[in-house]
Amino acid sequence: MITDSDTIAAIATPAGRGGIGIVKISGQGAFTIVKAVFRPLKKRRDEAKEQSRQDSGVQDFKFQTHRLYYGHIIDPKNNSLLDEVLISAMKAPNTYTREDVVEINAHGGAVAIHAILELVLSKGARLAEPGEFTRRAFLNGRIDLTQAEAVIDVINARTQKNLGLAAAQMGGKLKNRVAQFKSSLVGILTHVEAAIDFPEDVEDLIDPEDTINALQKEVVVPLKDLIRNYIDAHVFRDGISVAVVGRPNVGKSSLLNQLVKKDRAIVTDLPGTTRDIIEETLNLQGIPVVISDTAGLHPTENPIEKIGIEKTLAHANGSDLVLFMVEAHRPLGTDDHLIYEKISSKSIIMVLNKMDLISTDSTTTLPEDWRFEDQVRISALYDRGIDQLKEKIIKLAGGKKPLDLNAAIVPNLRHKLLLETSLAAAEAVIKRLQNGTSSELVAIHLQEAIDALGLISGDTAKVDVLDEIFSRFCVGK
Repeated sequence: MITDSDTIAAIATPAGRGGIGIVKISGQGAFTIVKAVFRPLKKRRDEAKEQSRQDSGVQDFKFQTHRLYYGHIIDPKNNSLLDEVLISAMKAPNTYTREDVVEINAHGGAVAIHAILELVLSKGARLAEPGEFTRRAFLNGRIDLTQAEAVIDVINARTQKNLGLAAAQMGGKLKNRVAQFKSSLVGILTHVEAAIDFPEDVEDLIDPEDTINALQKEVVVPLKDLIRNYIDAHVFRDGISVAVVGRPNVGKSSLLNQLVKKDRAIVTDLPGTTRDIIEETLNLQGIPVVISDTAGLHPTENPIEKIGIEKTLAHANGSDLVLFMVEAHRPLGTDDHLIYEKISSKSIIMVLNKMDLISTDSTTTLPEDWRFEDQVRISALYDRGIDQLKEKIIKLAGGKKPLDLNAAIVPNLRHKLLLETSLAAAEAVIKRLQNGTSSELVAIHLQEAIDALGLISGDTAKVDVLDEIFSRFCVGK
């Protein structure tokens, strides 16, 4: 049976070869387990004394907290040496999980690090579940749920702005703002409940107008401001997906190569060269932009091309933005019109490529009934107009707006929805007070607003919510 009191262990570094590999252990048995497999080494003049101490084991060895210890990991069954290591010993409560924590810093080879983990598990530790170290940090009160969620955002950060957003949240910016809202609401609820329980004593203390003003100033207005910044924060956190679509050989792969500044996609004069979706992530002014080169759209009887075209249409319709590429030096063909019909519901930037093949500014005339956000003329072959295209992508993504990383930010959809729930409940309180509704109903709405905020911080979060959040983590975090 899995319990929160188990001593857990996991590899905390990425898979593969590296200079270092770390096995992390957390729980009340962490030190006991490590003592069973670790032999500390010190340079002493008396080599015989040192050898004698090693041979006798480390039963009397005492770790001092927040110290590094140099030595060997030894398999006690056959006294074989597994690796030369450094041990980080950290005693509760001043640790990541607020439990005893030991980190075995070994060499980063897959065989060695897995052998050490297996040895630790054989001595009584349990393999950690995904995100279990951070979950224990949350359950033990070191961080709230917003900070726990920020940990995975730090790990997944793809740009400096990504990292800044996550770090601000991990530092408690959103936690503190939510706490302020809760404090205001709890203060009002306390007075309302007192009025319910002792109407003769405190009735005069509850002034509807004053309560409404306090709610507007301390809760409603700042909540609306916080919710509004979600859109901007969301763009920097999650980025946008951009699909490049068009007929075969209009230059889609050449455009991708220019954007990423490397030969990512194969470019030939043969139609149907790109049959699968090729994705690359760009950092455009701090916004992660996933650019997808897709198969050329055209009627075909080739079954492989048909599959690629179907995938392209599905991918384009699932993207945030479509770059619809046509040839600037040729009139639009039937295929171009058919493509537009398939993507007309999307946000589109018209990309007129191959401007190098015309001598004037005259280009293909676009139909008046076509709806698109903007257009840009480029030469993907000669890297002309690419910067202008990037600017238009950033503009449509909303990346021109400054993002204050010193303020509370809402990059998470879960947080936004719960803030909206709390806001709706607070506004319901105001309507009740304006209409002279009974204090009991006012108290119910106030509690709803408080509970929604509690779900953000984790004070009232259910087990299934926690399971879903921490399942996104890697095993070693």
